[in-house]
Amino acid sequence: MAENSNKITLMALVMMIFTTVFGFANSTVAYFLMGYSSILFYLAAAVLFFIPFALMMAEYGAAIKSDEGSGMYQWMEVSVNPQFAFIGTFMWFASYIIWLVSTSAKVWIPFTTLFFGTDQTQKFAFAGLNATQVIGILSCLWMILVTYVSIKGVKGIVRVTSLGGLAVMSLNAILLVVSGVVLALRHGQVAQPLQHFMTSPHPNYQQPMGIMSFAVFAIFAYGGLEVLGGMVDKTKNPEKTFPKAIVISAIVITLGYAIGILCWGISTNWNAVLSDPSTNMGNISYVMMRNLGDVLGQSLGLSAATSTTIGLWFARYTGLGMFLAYSGAFFTLTYSPLKTLILGTPKSMWPKKFTELNENDMPSYAMKLQCTVVIVIILLASFASTDASAFYNILTLMANVSMTLPYLFLVYAFPKFKHNHDIQKPFEVYKSPKWTTIISWVVFIVVLGANTFTLIQPVLENDDLQSTMWMLVGPILFGLLGVVWYHVRQRKANRD
Repeated sequence: MAENSNKITLMALVMMIFTTVFGFANSTVAYFLMGYSSILFYLAAAVLFFIPFALMMAEYGAAIKSDEGSGMYQWMEVSVNPQFAFIGTFMWFASYIIWLVSTSAKVWIPFTTLFFGTDQTQKFAFAGLNATQVIGILSCLWMILVTYVSIKGVKGIVRVTSLGGLAVMSLNAILLVVSGVVLALRHGQVAQPLQHFMTSPHPNYQQPMGIMSFAVFAIFAYGGLEVLGGMVDKTKNPEKTFPKAIVISAIVITLGYAIGILCWGISTNWNAVLSDPSTNMGNISYVMMRNLGDVLGQSLGLSAATSTTIGLWFARYTGLGMFLAYSGAFFTLTYSPLKTLILGTPKSMWPKKFTELNENDMPSYAMKLQCTVVIVIILLASFASTDASAFYNILTLMANVSMTLPYLFLVYAFPKFKHNHDIQKPFEVYKSPKWTTIISWVVFIVVLGANTFTLIQPVLENDDLQSTMWMLVGPILFGLLGVVWYHVRQRKANRD
């Protein structure tokens, strides 16, 4: 009885899923790219990806326990084979390498916004270097600093940056309350007319290819589900509680995104506020929060100068919260995925130096090597681009593609996992082999299709081969590296 009382209840599980998945910036990016019509994509992603994929992860986690990370390697090893599992896990790890590259550049946007109230990174030209190159060098220094601190095991800074998570969550409350006040003061008049509900105001997302490419953002907005697999055995009455929690979470998160997007329409007219070329996927949250503060001042009948000051402080608060949140995530993700990769896969896959932990329980040699790889990619990306705004957009797309592609490995392996009757499955939602296969293929096609549209859209609509190449280079290079590394280490293990 005491053991059961310590189990996670339905509402506690819903809250855990919500805080893991829901992201404030997902509503700002959605509004920027697709306006009100992004709500339909988020709804479709909840039904076609979030619910079925989350239940798959729950079945994996209940059947195959792992002491390290999400257990992805073990899930795929018993379902398919060790080579498939290693390459899939390596691609998952590579997605965090790309995330480190992307975020090390983006972290300077909230940093400058905190002090100046606006994104100043596009004015960073210095000593003959353009803004993008200076951002690249600063990003390398940031990566070196975080790696050094993480190797030393200074965890106190992560506790401080957890305040950023609370600040970012409070931004949702600010958006909701302030939007309600503005709507009341303006007698129900919204800045962005609701008749634009089915079309995108963004010129790059008005053609069919661009519209479909937004699907990858909708899938990314429900990311992080692979970590939920380990929660099943900790849940009270999991056969009933877990599916209920997934469905309730899907409804709550989708409603949260929908309400957020509608709230942005109350204060933000797309053409008046977001059409400036300097607005991009990196600084969109700060631009819109500053505008929210400005509109609040105007609605209260305050002077233009006072309204602008309110807007600047809204942007500064957002900058502080996002900088702390980025920093906290950065310190964690500098070592966590790497440890999962090298400790969650067979030791024979790695030279002894890679698996050795220092006195702070950190794989210091592997972390230094990871830092070098990230720096090389940052320098290549930053010195290949002269437009800072385009640079941030490409980094966002690179991260979205690399973070969603590993889902294909897990979804592909799932029917094989179900057909393997040697695996004991204490928790099952998918009981029909036919429906398991159909649902798995639907999710697989949705994720693959979303990424395909994202990859080919720049080429077909803008003749922008460079953006497509940057999105492809990470998954292709790391995929090939994973294959080569696996075979080299296997041959060495066989010789030994």
